Parts: sequence; C-alpha cells; structure tokens
Amino acid sequence: MADLYEKAGVSQSKGDEFVDSIKSIVDSTKTAGVLGDIGAFGGMFEIPSGYKEPVLVSSTDGVGTKVLLAIEMNKHDTIGIDCVAMNVDDIICSGAKPLYFLDYIALGKLNKRVAYDIVNGVVEGCKQSGCSLIGGETAQMGDMYAENEYDLVGFAVGIVEKSKIIDGSSICDGDVIIGLPSSGLHSNGYTLARKVLLENYKLDSTFPGISHLGMALLEPTAIYAPYILKMTSVVEIHGIAHITGGGLIDNIPRAIQSGTAIIDKKLIQIPPIIDLVTREADMDVESAYRTFNMGIGMVVIVPKKYANKTSALYPGARIIGRIEGDCKPSVDIV
Repeated sequence: MADLYEKAGVSQSKGDEFVDSIKSIVDSTKTAGVLGDIGAFGGMFEIPSGYKEPVLVSSTDGVGTKVLLAIEMNKHDTIGIDCVAMNVDDIICSGAKPLYFLDYIALGKLNKRVAYDIVNGVVEGCKQSGCSLIGGETAQMGDMYAENEYDLVGFAVGIVEKSKIIDGSSICDGDVIIGLPSSGLHSNGYTLARKVLLENYKLDSTFPGISHLGMALLEPTAIYAPYILKMTSVVEIHGIAHITGGGLIDNIPRAIQSGTAIIDKKLIQIPPIIDLVTREADMDVESAYRTFNMGIGMVVIVPKKYANKTSALYPGARIIGRIEGDCKPSVDIV
C-alpha cells in the first residue's frame, strides 16, 4: 500500500525523514514555555507567569506570490523569515510579545533540501522575533501543485497584559508618527512587481542602488517585534501599525480610533526597489502609497515628547508625520 501511495505522489518515508532532519534546528528555537517535542499531535506552550490578566493575541498569514520568486531563484532559505515576520509584526501592533509559531508548507513533491531550507528560514525568523517554533505541517499534494511548487503559511500567538493592550484609543491631536524603515517590498505587491519587472527584465538585471534585481525582490521582511517590545518598556506608545497590503493609507487608520494622520512624503526615504516598481508601473502617489510600504514597514504613534527617545530605539527611525484633530480615522499624504 505504501508503494501505491508513493506512486500516487506522496512519499511517507521521505516525510518521516524530513521531520527527523529538522528536529535539531526546530529545537534551537525553544524557550522556557515549550512543553513536549516536535512530532506530537499538538504543540504545547505554557502561559508565562507574572501576568494578572493575560490576553493571547493571534495571527495567520502567508507570503503570497513572493513564493514564486523564491522558486524562480531556487533560493528558499529566506522565505520562511517573511512568513514569520508577516505574523509576529501583526501581533506586536497590540503590544503582544510573540510566544510561539507554527508553519504550514503545502507542496507538489517533497524535496528535502528545499523543505529544509524553508524551515531553516522559519527558524531564523523565530530566533529574530524571540518566539518558539512548536509545530507545523508539511503536506504533499501533487494533485494541487506542480512538482516544484509550494505555498507557505504561518500562525503566531503572543501575549499581552490586558491593561497594556495598545489599541489606538489614547491617540490624540499632536501625537507624532514615527516610521521604522522597511527592508524593501517585504511581502506585499508582488503580483504587480513581478508583472511590471520580470516581464521586462531578467532576474540578474542591475539598476541604480540595485546590484541584482532578483535578490532585491527576495530581500526578507524586517522583523520589528523585539524593537517594539523595547519601545513599550521605555516610552508611552499610543498606536502601532504594520504597513502591509494597503500601504500607509489603509493600514494607519487600523491603528487609530480618531484623527487624521498627516504623512509628509518628503520625510520618507523610498528604497530603490520600490522606487523602481512604482516608476515602471507608472503609479500615481495615492496608488503607490496604497499598494506598497514606500520604505516604512512599521509606524509607531507616540506623544511628541517621546519622539526622539522612540526614534533612537530603531536604526533609521524618523518622524514622518503627526496626528491632527479627533475626526474619523484617515490618512493624508502631503
């Protein structure tokens, strides 16, 4: 029966061998709360002590069509960082400390080297964010994916004291908006980026500020969680927005309950890869700021008196705007 299953496209023996091969790197992400080992039916994590009213914050997200670029480049060791980043950078917006992560890899045929590289990237992302990889799933689905195709999704859980949840309710007129620089496109807008760039240029093309187009596109998403946690411990933060799909225009209103966010585009340094994509796509300002992060991967909103102290806690962070009024949440790019 096993031979029949393998002929149908699923290798149980390779699956078992793969799980054995990743145990050591997965173990390297263990923190104090992890109970049990990888391979059990469920990952277990003990809620840390010291919380009076602990609230668990969860997120799930994938990497989207950036996966296609990793496949085209045959470089799979950083795409897992993106997967972790897209999740932990979401839960940190409420002030939650990332606790643990799970991944889901669906592929056409199990290539152990490729799968190992993917998980190794996930492990690196977990280490950067300070959370544990406590489980996952690797599904061989030849009927749904071509032999070299795969998709990658992640799930993160964090914890925050109920009284310390950051929800934008304390944002007020005069607060300043601190922008934390992105590492590039992160994991958004790749359907458009691939269309306008890869239909016209080769992956090894060079441009001003870009020595290799493919590598610039594959640059992993920045993980902000440890820096945000540091900020919450030393300054008063009123709101946090992860700048993903929807850009600055759609994401900042998710972090504020009232007021207009005035963003001064002259204060934003646009990375060469984003500048290239927006120019090649001939995008107007509003479309660009609604599609890409434009060089700002995370926004932190604080009282003006904490602006300098907050900016000093992340390399390249700077004031990019302010909050005005107490109207319905909105964003103006000026």
